Amino acid sequence: VQLQASGGGLVQAGGSLRLSCASSGGTFNNYALGWFRRAPGQEREFVTAISRSGGTTYYADSVKGRFTISRDGAKNAVHLQMNNLKPEDTAVYYCAAGGGTWSGILYRSDEYTYWGQGTLVTVSS
Repeated sequence: VQLQASGGGLVQAGGSLRLSCASSGGTFNNYALGWFRRAPGQEREFVTAISRSGGTTYYADSVKGRFTISRDGAKNAVHLQMNNLKPEDTAVYYCAAGGGTWSGILYRSDEYTYWGQGTLVTVSS
């Protein structure tokens, strides 16, 4: 499974962006999906995740109420709608897939098997 993230860019604080991640070489439907981010000079951190069925989602406190994760089984894609962006959201965002037969949420980066290349989001104040 190869993942390709897109949709990053430069946006002013309070603005919105929609990130997408598409897979090739395999179907997303077999995996739990997640988004992580790495800000300059910081460790990679969990942002949000969605279960294989799409019925369960989980968000880091820092993005709860502003970000929404969704998956599109027909298009083999996962999206991250980011609203009310803040300068502290500036980071490279990575999509990830993993879990095999696990039906729940994956929270840790080491639980994910496949990673996209990252897309840069810059939020100006």
